[in-house]
Amino acid sequence: MKSIPKLAIGAPAALLFAILLAHSADGRAPERVNVTIVTDEAEAVLKALDSARPGRPVPEELAAAVFRTEGYKRLKEREHSLGRKFDDDDFASFLTSPELIKRRAAFRKTLHEWLRADVNAIAAGVLEYLPAKASIRAKIYPVIKPATNSFVFDLSGDPAIFLYLDPDLTRAKFENTLAHELHHIGFGTACPPSEAADETKLHTAGQQKVLRWAGAFGEGFAMLAAAGGPDVHPHSASPKEERERWDADVATFASDKLKVEKFFLDLLDGKLDESKEIETARSFYGIQGPWYTVGWKMAVVIEEELGRGKLIECFCDGRRLFSTFNEAALKREKRDLERLPLWDQRLLFGNDGD
Repeated sequence: MKSIPKLAIGAPAALLFAILLAHSADGRAPERVNVTIVTDEAEAVLKALDSARPGRPVPEELAAAVFRTEGYKRLKEREHSLGRKFDDDDFASFLTSPELIKRRAAFRKTLHEWLRADVNAIAAGVLEYLPAKASIRAKIYPVIKPATNSFVFDLSGDPAIFLYLDPDLTRAKFENTLAHELHHIGFGTACPPSEAADETKLHTAGQQKVLRWAGAFGEGFAMLAAAGGPDVHPHSASPKEERERWDADVATFASDKLKVEKFFLDLLDGKLDESKEIETARSFYGIQGPWYTVGWKMAVVIEEELGRGKLIECFCDGRRLFSTFNEAALKREKRDLERLPLWDQRLLFGNDGD
């Protein structure tokens, strides 16, 4: 595996390296990458906002143009797949919001900035943290919508990344967020959950639950991949308060790891019913909770002590994750760098089912 140079100490350098990776000698993007930005929903909404007046209906033909866009149709499909209410009338009312109308210039400027990003170059850089057989195929939809969240959709069909067109999100932060989501998509092409499940038939039901939820540490792995390497702060492109919050949360690695470990051991012992299992696991997401911070710390330690190849291998096969981290942590301690808490022996059931 190639390694990202030491000069990649911030978002601009990391992105430059990604651009170099993204093109072959004839200037074409690698066959493993096919990423496009679909802006039709955002552009149609902006056109509607130009003619909108607070409290007055948007011209029917402009609202209809929004509803015909690919981005809007897929957004609606996603919301309905989750059982959520999402209809044209409500969205048309949303377009008459005074605050929304006031921000149309900011939305337009943000869209222009985002379109300057080389999304295939960013995806190519992310491939450095994926198995050789991984590929990244996705459509990116910058959207203006009532909810300000961003998410992925239809990963097994036509992979999509919906990103709220946030004027407060700088281009650098947009690129980092995009890289994070693209890593998830690429990871799924090479390390599908069903593959691990097929190989764990000898494991108990509790062990299989542990393996399934351990996959959530992929959030931390994606943080590392999006940054470009262990030497790059995962929030180098973020506002100061986000970086400080991350640093404070990473500092509680030991106690947070203990909470997750207790969750895993409770799963092994069958102490949690389904609702409590889901409630506990979801609590580790938070804004960027232990699935992110503990997962990132584990990924960094494994890469620095055992190499990136080993890191990719054990994250792709969760059966090896806990034992690989313990091995890396012990090696780190022998080098007098830091002493980290190891995972409980009961979680080291490897790939033999014992």
